Amino acid sequence: MTTPDELASVRYIVDDVAAAVHFYTTHLGFTLHTNPAPAFADVVRGPLRLLLSGPGSSGARATPDDASAPGRNRIHFIVDDLDTEFDQLGAAGLSFRSDVIAGPGGRQILLTDPAGNLIELFEPAPR
Repeated sequence: MTTPDELASVRYIVDDVAAAVHFYTTHLGFTLHTNPAPAFADVVRGPLRLLLSGPGSSGARATPDDASAPGRNRIHFIVDDLDTEFDQLGAAGLSFRSDVIAGPGGRQILLTDPAGNLIELFEPAPR
């Protein structure tokens, strides 16, 4: 496995580390890297290390009090078939934050993790 310093890391603040680990490993193809839950865990997919910081973690405690809602930033995954991804994830009971949006570059939809953090699924337009 690649060492953490060789990966791009993104921190998501979550309210339930176990639920977040389950979400990312079951539905989005991540593998568990470390899991000192309930405060923290990290999962890896390709070159992305996703830091899942629960209420007891130092990463979550460092967040300013006025930043309680998830931001508009999101991780972005390219998919081959957005309709199939939408159908599979919807059948698994996952929540979407938007409808499918089409533009000149392709089509996308926003999925939310159990804490409300955003994940963009993007299907590029044919070239």
